[in-house]
Amino acid sequence: MKSPYSSWVAIFISFSWLAEAQSHENFLQCLSLHSNGSSSISKLIYTRRNDAYTAILESSIQNLRFSTNATSKPLVIVTPSHASHIQATIRCSKHHGLQIRTRSGGHDMEGLSYVSQVPFVVVDLVNLRSVDVDVENGSAWVEAGATIGELQYTIAQKSRTLGFPTATCHTVGVGGYFSGGGHGPLSRKYGLAADNIIDARLMDVDGEILDRKSMGEDLFWAIRGGGGGSFGIVLDWKIKLVPVPSTVTVFTLTRNSEQNATKLIHQWQLVAPNLPEDLFILLIISRANPGERKGSIQATFTALFLGRVDKLLSLMAERFPELGVTKQDCTEMSWIQSVVYLAQFPGQNPEILLDRNASSKSYFKVKSDYVKHSRSRNSYSREWSGGSRKKREEVRPSTWYLTAEEWVKSRKLKLRSLIEPATFTTSCTLRVK
Repeated sequence: MKSPYSSWVAIFISFSWLAEAQSHENFLQCLSLHSNGSSSISKLIYTRRNDAYTAILESSIQNLRFSTNATSKPLVIVTPSHASHIQATIRCSKHHGLQIRTRSGGHDMEGLSYVSQVPFVVVDLVNLRSVDVDVENGSAWVEAGATIGELQYTIAQKSRTLGFPTATCHTVGVGGYFSGGGHGPLSRKYGLAADNIIDARLMDVDGEILDRKSMGEDLFWAIRGGGGGSFGIVLDWKIKLVPVPSTVTVFTLTRNSEQNATKLIHQWQLVAPNLPEDLFILLIISRANPGERKGSIQATFTALFLGRVDKLLSLMAERFPELGVTKQDCTEMSWIQSVVYLAQFPGQNPEILLDRNASSKSYFKVKSDYVKHSRSRNSYSREWSGGSRKKREEVRPSTWYLTAEEWVKSRKLKLRSLIEPATFTTSCTLRVK
């Protein structure tokens, strides 16, 4: 006997599909009515019925955990090329009860720029990525859809001695990076990216465009660290460029357990807070090759020095001789070449910074935190060997960034120093099986 429930299920699915289709149509009609030049915005909208929908959605999903069928998908993706398109999206989303997710580079570690538990629309800023550099005044306007690689490349095309404090991953979008604070290799000298932002244009919930003066200092402070999309959609940022030498020096050294890696890690956390601000040393800790003994790890030290190699060698011999840096380990290069180097493309043409698909993508889970006290060598040894934990996840490289102790002391960063004093920051990535 045929179950009556199968008919009810079929009817329910049909009504759900019809309701969603009607919601699409109503939203699209609303966009056409409220957008200046409705014909242009129609080419910038992607629904699930568009052949290009999946490609657009996945184009900047950096964490493959959120590209599965189980992940919620937006009803509509809007890729605005003008502020009026964003205004129309905000008004129509409010009218139809849809949430908005704003995406710049897609590097949000929990996919918050393109995932939601309720019906939502993605505003993908990929078409708003221009960078206008004013060398004479040492500033630039950068649209929120640009990546930090595009920003650094464009600055370098105008000047060899100007740069900006950005992170090492070139595909990160400036919209999320700036609004999240933004620390990187130049932060010890110049502060966070957010501390070098001097103006912005923000579209609020009513579709009004506000600059620094009209939004007020409280809101201007909040959008530089309070998170992307929390207070509106930033259209573009005005940034203060910072001076960089025409020649800098880099090195990368890897030490394993047999080369006193644990001792060097412990020593690094004592040395790093007191190094000159021209020197940045990034430490990445990872498990050694599977064939090596249990608890064997390797530590990779990557450095950027805003100066020539001879001065760096003298400094390292005085402050961190245990690392054993030699002249053969170091390479002098231009500032923009160091950006490419730190992006893990050593020796390649700076144009690689314009490639949004140059970096590999993977499934991962990230946890970041501040460590308030330096750790003893014994604590590291226990952790490498598994300690007393009953179950351990497989850990991909743990990234130990620059020290935060001097951040709290720095007058440049006092607005960012509401957190308790910390010794250094860590970021640990767990591989999803």
